[in-house]
Amino acid sequence: MDSEKSVCEALNFKELYDTHSDGLFGFLLYKCGDRDLAKDLVQESFIRLWSNCSKVIYEKAKSYVFTVANHLFLDDYAHKKVVLQHQKLTVKTTTDETPEYVLEEQEFLKKLKGAIADLPVKQREVFLMNRIDHMRYKDIAEALDISVKTVEKRMTLALKTLRTQIKGI
Repeated sequence: MDSEKSVCEALNFKELYDTHSDGLFGFLLYKCGDRDLAKDLVQESFIRLWSNCSKVIYEKAKSYVFTVANHLFLDDYAHKKVVLQHQKLTVKTTTDETPEYVLEEQEFLKKLKGAIADLPVKQREVFLMNRIDHMRYKDIAEALDISVKTVEKRMTLALKTLRTQIKGI
């Protein structure tokens, strides 16, 4: 990296922001359809670029912010999916189960959601896309621009981690 300049050295950061922020905003607006969220994700992407500017080669700055923005969007999307799934759970006013069973079930669901939330981002992303969105591995691979084998590996690791954590519950 001696001959290549980092973002900090190569150009005024403001100029880099001015050059790429509108395109990044359009990209995110297309993905999420929410202007405020798109603005927030653009800002967060450039904050992360600024935090890592000495490590990022100037020629790769655009790719870096778009990749970071995409990951931020996918994290936000995965979080919203969990929230929506939680909201869909309807609470029955009467039940045939004992109060102890209902309490254990609620505790288990809480711990399961915590275990899913604790998965590494890439594993959680693949797990939620498959189990919540019901996407096939091939579709997940295309959406994330990775190979099907990578999707399989991430899913295997996610399931292994969840099984281990659930045994302890």
